Amino acid sequence: MRIGLLTEGGYPYVSGDARLWCDRLVRGLRQHEFDVYALCRTERQEADGWIPLPPHVGRVRTAPLWTAQDDGVAYGRRARRRFTEAYGELAAALCAAPEPGAPQGASEPAGPEADRFGSALYALAELARDEGGLARALRSETAVRALEGACRAPGALRAAHAAGVPDLLEVAAFVERALRPLSLDWYEDDGLGSVDLCHATSGAAAALPGLLAGHFAGIPLLVTEYGVRLRAHYLGAKDETRPVRALLASFQRRLAAEVYRRAACVTPGNAHARRWQERCGADRAKVRTVYPGMEASRFAEVGEAADRADHTLVWVGRVEPAKDLVCLLHTFAEIRKAEPKARLRVVGTAADAEGAEYLGRCRALAAQLFPDEAEGVHAVGDNPVSFEEIGGPEVPDLAEAYAAGAVVVLSSVVEGFPISLVEAMFCGRATVSTDVGAVVEVIGGTGLVVPPRNPRALAEACLALLRDPARRERLGAAARARALELFTVEQNVAAFHGIYLEIVSHAPVRRVVVDDAGEPLPFGAPAEAHLPGGWTEPRLPGARPRWACAQDAAPTPVRAAMWPHAAVPAAEGAR
Repeated sequence: MRIGLLTEGGYPYVSGDARLWCDRLVRGLRQHEFDVYALCRTERQEADGWIPLPPHVGRVRTAPLWTAQDDGVAYGRRARRRFTEAYGELAAALCAAPEPGAPQGASEPAGPEADRFGSALYALAELARDEGGLARALRSETAVRALEGACRAPGALRAAHAAGVPDLLEVAAFVERALRPLSLDWYEDDGLGSVDLCHATSGAAAALPGLLAGHFAGIPLLVTEYGVRLRAHYLGAKDETRPVRALLASFQRRLAAEVYRRAACVTPGNAHARRWQERCGADRAKVRTVYPGMEASRFAEVGEAADRADHTLVWVGRVEPAKDLVCLLHTFAEIRKAEPKARLRVVGTAADAEGAEYLGRCRALAAQLFPDEAEGVHAVGDNPVSFEEIGGPEVPDLAEAYAAGAVVVLSSVVEGFPISLVEAMFCGRATVSTDVGAVVEVIGGTGLVVPPRNPRALAEACLALLRDPARRERLGAAARARALELFTVEQNVAAFHGIYLEIVSHAPVRRVVVDDAGEPLPFGAPAEAHLPGGWTEPRLPGARPRWACAQDAAPTPVRAAMWPHAAVPAAEGAR
C-alpha cells in the first residue's frame, strides 16, 4: 500500500510529539510505502531538521503552522460572497446552543449543526482550492464581522452573547490558525489523491488534510489519538475569558465530531481516550483500541535482575504541577514516621518554565519537611529526598532510575497514558499509583491504586509493599509479563498492519495498469483485484498468507496519477 502519514509537530522532525512511535511504525511496516505530510509547530523545530528516514519513505512534504504568511490572494466579488456565506455558516455552527432539553455534556449529535459545520468546512476548502488560499480572507474584517453576527444571533450560546471585540479577535485568530491546512496544495492527484490510505496521528490539525483527501479524492482516513485534543483543551484553558473558552471548546468539539464521523477507523491509545471519543460522537463500531508501542529491550536487563533496593521509593517523569509532587512529599513524611530508613528519589526534569518554578517549590518543601539528618553529632547530615536527572552519575540512564527503587510511585492528579508506569512494568517493579486517566487499565491488577490527593492512602499502599518483598516480587513479575504482552512495539505494528489491510479491503483503490512506455493496458489487472478482501490460497495450518508477509523490497512507485485512477506498472498490477 501507499500510506499518507499525516503528522502535526512530530515525525519526521528531530523533536516533537509522536515522533518515536511514528518512526517505529514506519520502520516496522517495510512492506508499505509511506508519504509523510508534516505540519510544523515552531520555527525552532523546523530548524532542527529531520531524523534519518528509511528508504521506503517516498516523499516528505511539510507546512508551517507557526507562521501566517499572506498568500497574496485577492478575491473577486463572487469569491468574497462564497467566503462570507461559508464562514458565516461555520461561525453559526460554532455559536449554536444545544437543543432544548439536551442533557448537559451530551455527546455530539449527528444532526443539523454537525452537518452545517462539515458543509461549511468543505465549502471553505473548495474555495481555497479554486482561488489559491484562504489566509488573507480568514484574517479579514469580514471574518470577524461574521463571527460577531453569529454570537449576537438568537439561539446562540449564552457565553457567546457576552463576547467583546478582544474576544472576537482572539477566536478569529484561533480559527485562522486551525484552518491553515485548508490552503495547502497537498490534495492534488500527485499528492494525497494518489495514496491508498491517510493515517492521521492526531484528531486535530493533522486530521484536516485527511478529511480533505477523503472529500476530494475519496481516500479513507485512519485517525490515531493517544491524547484527545478536546480533553487537552479543557485542561489547558486557564487564561481565556468565558466567551473565548466556550467558543474554542465548541470549535474543537465540532471538528472532533466531523473527524470521527468521516474516519473509516479511529484508534485510541487506551479506553480512557476511547470514552472521550465516543462522548464526542465516535461510532463505537469504528473504534479499535491500540496501545502505544514502547521499546522493551532497553529495560530487559533490569527486568530480569533481582530487586536491589528494599527501602527506596522512586518517582520518574516530567516535573509539572499535574504530577502533584507536593502530595508525594507529604506522603513520604508519613512513610518516614513508620519506616525511618525509607528514601525517596525524584528523577526528572522540568517540562517548561512553570515546571521549573514548581520544581523549586518542591525542593524548598523537601528541605523544610526533611532537614538534613545525621547519625551522630560529628557526622554530616543527609536528606532522605533527592532530586536527580537522567544522565547524572547516580542515574546514568532511564532503566537505572527504575532499578534504583523497590517501589515506583505515580502521584498525578491528571494523567493520560502513564508511560512511566509502563516503563516500570518493563523493569519488573511493583507500582503504587493514583486512580487517574488510564492507570487502572494499564496496570490491570499488577499494582496498587489509591485515590488522587490522598497522602494517607498513598503512604499506606507504599508501606504495604516496602514491608513485603515477596509481594513486590510477585507484582513486579506480573507487571512485566503484562507489559511484554500489551505494550511492545511489535504488538503496535502488528495491530496497525491488520487495520491497514482491513480499511483498504473495504475501500479498494482502482488503478490503471500501464506498460513501460506509460500506455494503459486493458485487462492488465485481474477482476478479483477490485473485490474487497483477499482470496484463499493453499497453505499450511497456522501459516500466514503471502499478502500478510513483510517484503524487504520497497513497493514499486506509482508512475503517474490520474484521479480517480492511479497508474501502476504492469508488473505491479499483475501480482
